[in-house]
Amino acid sequence: MTSFGSPPPNTTSPSPSPPMTKKQKSNPELNNTCSTAPAATALPSSCGTLGRHLARRLAQIGVRDVFSVPGDFNLTLLDHLIAEPELNLVGCCNELNAGYAADGYARANGVGACVVTFTVGGLSVLNAIAGAYSENLPVICVVGGPNSNDYGTNRILHHSIGLPDFSQELQCFQTITCAQAVVNNLEDAHELIDTAISTALKESKPVYISISCNLPGIPHPTFARDPVPYFLAPKLSNQLGLEAAVEATADFLNKAVKPVLVAGPKLRVAKAQKAFVELADACGYPIAVMPSAKGLVPEHHPHFIGTYWGAVSTSYCGEIVESADAYVFVGPIFNDYSSVGYSLLIKKEKSVMVQPKRVTIGNGPSLGWVFMADFLTALAKKLKKNNTAYENYRRIFVPPGIALKRENNEPLRVNILFKYIQVSEEM
Repeated sequence: MTSFGSPPPNTTSPSPSPPMTKKQKSNPELNNTCSTAPAATALPSSCGTLGRHLARRLAQIGVRDVFSVPGDFNLTLLDHLIAEPELNLVGCCNELNAGYAADGYARANGVGACVVTFTVGGLSVLNAIAGAYSENLPVICVVGGPNSNDYGTNRILHHSIGLPDFSQELQCFQTITCAQAVVNNLEDAHELIDTAISTALKESKPVYISISCNLPGIPHPTFARDPVPYFLAPKLSNQLGLEAAVEATADFLNKAVKPVLVAGPKLRVAKAQKAFVELADACGYPIAVMPSAKGLVPEHHPHFIGTYWGAVSTSYCGEIVESADAYVFVGPIFNDYSSVGYSLLIKKEKSVMVQPKRVTIGNGPSLGWVFMADFLTALAKKLKKNNTAYENYRRIFVPPGIALKRENNEPLRVNILFKYIQVSEEM
């Protein structure tokens, strides 16, 4: 590993560093380190640095706001993020706030980022990153790490838990992120950073990147040019599997009398919201959402009937879903919360379960490597229009606080009849 020396006498470092080598004495730039001194007002015009590379990468993938809590291990890195004109650094009161802000930003914009300091900051942001992992959100969590010279020295650093082992933070992040990168050497920094960010985008999960505090401002040949924009290979369904899944599902649903559609939270990770609405428009089925999918389906859709949540569903929504003879659950998660203690009156043999990469029809076939958006788009072209279940919903639905009326020559509907029966009883 390349060795990077201690800072000049007029700056301070989070930890002492070994004496400078001859190479370092002849090249003062190698002595850049994290500092508690005031941040410089301007950065060198040379852009071939790790800090510049990370800033450009975040801008390229669509991040515009980076949520941060400054600390002496990340100050130099933050200077480079501030210098990037396409990024806005948002200071937060604490790391948990920064993490949850990045979580919300990823929900709204597709990817989020936060920057905290070594261990004391990293451990504070854990709960938010764990939440992003459970919700399938790509959040880039960047932590300012120890000076690269301090690795392997058996030194105890401040902001740590009092041991000379710097891996406690990394160990905590390993179970709640899909990739981890510890950058303490400029030779492979470019590869580690790019691999971590691309993995977050491909897996739609958070990643952890630790960057030694003395590295962001040091020029290196691998950062000599702006990063080439990512090209992530598109995920393509197995065509034979897709055709088989669509054919089996269409045959199953077209035989049903009153099928329904229910949206689940995995619609977001599969990027299939638009395909879901296209399917709903084409088939005429009533559409409901699971509680954790609120906001993923437009509730102003003409066939929207509410939130399906078992015994505590929106009025009349539960009755329509559970009385259907076929239901299509798109991206569901059935846990104790969404199933009201596993009390849903749903039968497997009547269901089509559509997950981000798999479709299962009743007790029959289960076909993998069939991507949700591809499946929904293809299925919309095969289904016969059937609004029977929605008409059933309209017959029983009573809007709260609105007196129902029967138009001239209109058939008497059950909900209007019940409304007058209730009025008569009250009288």
